[in-house]
Amino acid sequence: MSSVPSARVASAGAGPVDEASTDADRAAGEAPADGLDALPRTHARRLREVYRSAGWPVRDAIEIDLLAAGLLERVAAPAGGAETLRLTDAGIALLARSLRRNRAAFDAHEALVERVVLEMQRAGRIAWRGLSLRARVHAGWVVARPDVYSLRHTTVEAYLAPLVHEVKVRRSDLLADLRLAAKRGAYLQTAAACSYVLAEGIAEPEEVPPECGVMMARRVGDGWGALECLRPAPQRALRLPFIAWMALARATPAALPIDDAQGLLGDGRQGDAAAAGVDVGAPSGEPFLQPMTEPAEPCLRPTDAPGEAPGADAAPGL
Repeated sequence: MSSVPSARVASAGAGPVDEASTDADRAAGEAPADGLDALPRTHARRLREVYRSAGWPVRDAIEIDLLAAGLLERVAAPAGGAETLRLTDAGIALLARSLRRNRAAFDAHEALVERVVLEMQRAGRIAWRGLSLRARVHAGWVVARPDVYSLRHTTVEAYLAPLVHEVKVRRSDLLADLRLAAKRGAYLQTAAACSYVLAEGIAEPEEVPPECGVMMARRVGDGWGALECLRPAPQRALRLPFIAWMALARATPAALPIDDAQGLLGDGRQGDAAAAGVDVGAPSGEPFLQPMTEPAEPCLRPTDAPGEAPGADAAPGL
């Protein structure tokens, strides 16, 4: 039985391996595993499929790679039966490392989501995690589910300024997300501005489309420190349609931490931010946005009309 190869597995059926994934994993606090980073996702997915199934062979290039690498082995069937496949000890060990790494990435992602929620709450906003909103993009409907969705806590509808924050702690996840133009269009249909919150080191601001802002988060111990604005998100006027209000009514906003409840009554947020070396901006509490020319009743350009967004067809509502 051969060990997990140190060389990269190449196959006609597999796409190129992301060379920056290892750096991204380190940025997210994950240690790369021997053999795991050398294995394309298509191959790792096939290993999981074989493990969960009866082991029927597909007989393609990916299967040849896994057999040659010693991650799969053929099992001779009894007389008259069909040959099957099963994972070797090396294949099972590799899947176990993959599971641990995925759990670590999930924990890092959720911790950063919580940090963004906290920053929005400290800015005087109401925040939701994983809110589902429907948006019409290019004559079709898309379900937008941003990591963090927030509204300014106000009694004036024109001041709501809904924001979307999409959190990424791994480069591979970011690159996959950036290929989904319809998803990004849905975000811009449901918010006045959209920003990507990236773990330090996984990407440069120029890699994110200009219609979105970019923020960076640095590791501080086992958690995440204050967010740094690398590029402000262009803000446009947006009036929430009725369908969005219904989605908000069915959802539950994130609870404000007890430790921060009293801090919002005074200038504690400003003091904490100054101590951390972070500029929190104007007292209005609007984070990381390019200012609108007339906050009360903005003069809307045709491309800034409610219900429109870059890459989306004009629609009266969602």
